[in-house]
Amino acid sequence: MIHIAAGRDQEGRLRVAKGVIAIGQYAIGAFTIAQFGVALIFGIGQFIAGPLVLGQVAIGLLFGAGQVATGYAAVGQFALGYYALGQIGLGKFFCGGGRHDPQVLEFFRYLLEKIGWHFSQ
Repeated sequence: MIHIAAGRDQEGRLRVAKGVIAIGQYAIGAFTIAQFGVALIFGIGQFIAGPLVLGQVAIGLLFGAGQVATGYAAVGQFALGYYALGQIGLGKFFCGGGRHDPQVLEFFRYLLEKIGWHFSQ
């Protein structure tokens, strides 16, 4: 269920954490914390891929946030997504670097309000 792995095994192979909650330099799990990881639901890491991810390089299917981020909704220094918010990026709707599509801000405001963060005008 919870697997934490580090270093190498007796045969010299890198250990990979595999579990519902996976933590390690390399990890695969539903919830993953890793330097290099794959998450089935949510992940945090330096290089991480999955549906909902936060990382230096965040390859998200639904949401990615990081220095380099992808996803349906992406936030990052470089962002690539349908809704993208970043310094540099590409998206159907993009905000940053001289381009300001109001749909991006409306989308992210809606998302944040849905999780309980409210803004006053």
